[in-house]
Amino acid sequence: MIIDVVTIFPALIRDFADYGVIKEAFNKEIIKLNIHDLRDFSKDRHRKVDDKPYGGGYGMVMMVQPFFDAVRHIKKENSSISRGKQKTILFTPRGQVLNQKLIKDLSDLDNIIMLCGRYEGVDERVSELIVDLEVSAGDYILTGGEIPAMILIDSIARLMPGVIHSIESLEVESFEKNLLEYPQYTRPPAFRDKKVPEVLLSGNHLEIEKWRKKRSIEITKERRPDLFDKSY
Repeated sequence: MIIDVVTIFPALIRDFADYGVIKEAFNKEIIKLNIHDLRDFSKDRHRKVDDKPYGGGYGMVMMVQPFFDAVRHIKKENSSISRGKQKTILFTPRGQVLNQKLIKDLSDLDNIIMLCGRYEGVDERVSELIVDLEVSAGDYILTGGEIPAMILIDSIARLMPGVIHSIESLEVESFEKNLLEYPQYTRPPAFRDKKVPEVLLSGNHLEIEKWRKKRSIEITKERRPDLFDKSY
């Protein structure tokens, strides 16, 4: 997969990509990451990418031209990729809320172009002309699209074969089958009067699996009834 990120803060994405399993995904070339400075596509001599909103109001709005030219440039570079396997995403609070199902769908693509907005928003013509999908990281406001981009890169990278060594660990994680993950424990078996459940020390794998499934259902029902209702 090729991931292209368009941002006015390339260092944010570059630093994030230098740690953990994400770094491994790039080092192994399972994912290729291209970071594009939006200002490089500005036609303003001062590399300006924002302006005052028409109709008045607070703050600045990011301009359509730099985004349009950036995406056109990226698609030209990735011209060998089928348009059906390529999507341009804009991060915005009004977008589709990011969840595990959407992440899995996006992980099947060959190229994702991520557009990171800032300030008071992005000129509506960006969505109208070049965006295939608007995505929200959740029902809250961030200062820009870089953090949602990091979330999406991280969550997709984990699904790529060869990044996470244990396939089984992916299958039991939270949000698989719309359930939260069961509690996990490690040594010591007792700490400040808090003991590891006896069943986990029993060596009886059938009973352990039953306990984990039961606790997973209980925790989901208690903490995320919206997920629980989808499954049961």
